Amino acid sequence: MLLSQLNLHHFRNIANASLQPARGINLLTGNNGSGKTSLLEAIHCLGYGRSFRSHRASRIIRHGESAYVLFGRLSDEDAATELAIGMERSRSGVSQLKIGGQSADSLAALARLLPVQLIDPQGGELLSGGPKLRRSFIDWGVFYQDNSFHPLWKQFSRLLKQRNAQLKQSRGYQALGFWDQELTRISEEIAEKRAEYCEGFFSQAVDFIGFFLPEYEVSLDYYQGWDHEKSLGELLQANFERDRVLGYTSTGAHKADLRLKANGVPVCDILSRGQLKLMVCAMRLAQGCYLSAQGDKKVIFLIDDFASELDSEKRHLLMERLQQSDSQIFVTAIDLDHLDPELVARADKMFHVEHGRISEISRSVRASDEC
Repeated sequence: MLLSQLNLHHFRNIANASLQPARGINLLTGNNGSGKTSLLEAIHCLGYGRSFRSHRASRIIRHGESAYVLFGRLSDEDAATELAIGMERSRSGVSQLKIGGQSADSLAALARLLPVQLIDPQGGELLSGGPKLRRSFIDWGVFYQDNSFHPLWKQFSRLLKQRNAQLKQSRGYQALGFWDQELTRISEEIAEKRAEYCEGFFSQAVDFIGFFLPEYEVSLDYYQGWDHEKSLGELLQANFERDRVLGYTSTGAHKADLRLKANGVPVCDILSRGQLKLMVCAMRLAQGCYLSAQGDKKVIFLIDDFASELDSEKRHLLMERLQQSDSQIFVTAIDLDHLDPELVARADKMFHVEHGRISEISRSVRASDEC
């Protein structure tokens, strides 16, 4: 489903605003600090249940207010079916979620309705940062491919927390035997689901990366979190003394990673910042398109600061692939000069954001500006 309406209340510098985006390309222009990135952030919150800029609600809620409220209306492509969604989050971090006018019990239920992919100036951290970011990248895809993955991961997280607590109290391994049996079983299930997803996704990712960076031969490898030729249960027991000293479990599904190489060299050792961003763009585009190809889910792409670190040729390639995805797209830029003229011409709607206020730019005004 696509986003046909977005209402924001007390979100960042936006007191109250309403947006009725198009099903295709939506351009958001405005100076730095105007609020255009906040619009993307709001959509991200509805799709992820959290911001991509801060984990603290107090930094997102408008100054002097007690909570922010987001409301969205989703519709299918022919607008025959509509569904209202919403979330409210207070300064204490308490969230209230609604789907179709009814209270929802989890962010996962909201996320399933609104798959979102973000491409922003910090996107290179997916490759240059720690394994947690790449693990989350894989898990985003597995979450939508397999409905049993999320509850399984929650169960694993609880077990891991209990085992780590037990490590700090245990003098011998025997007390951890039960936790390790369960941890091993669930880790293997999670690893199998991740591996299945990666097997299907990797070929599409390599194709997309090759489109943007044809000068490199790229390979992707999924690491499950332990040596696949060894038993996790045996490794947990063998590593007991080290884990007890460390105070945490050093082996398991929570240590999975995605490893990428270009011409046989780790990508961070050979690619420039701009090339790393291009690779991330390719990976996120590939992941969104792969999800759409698996069923009836359409991904919403959020492109923040479109011109950042990309030359005109690469920006053109990015928009070409975005348009081919047949997805709903939101693009921010300071002004139209930072956007491909063809993109501006093909935009379905364009909005100007200033001091937290949003106004739609009509086609007649846009045409006169271009003249």
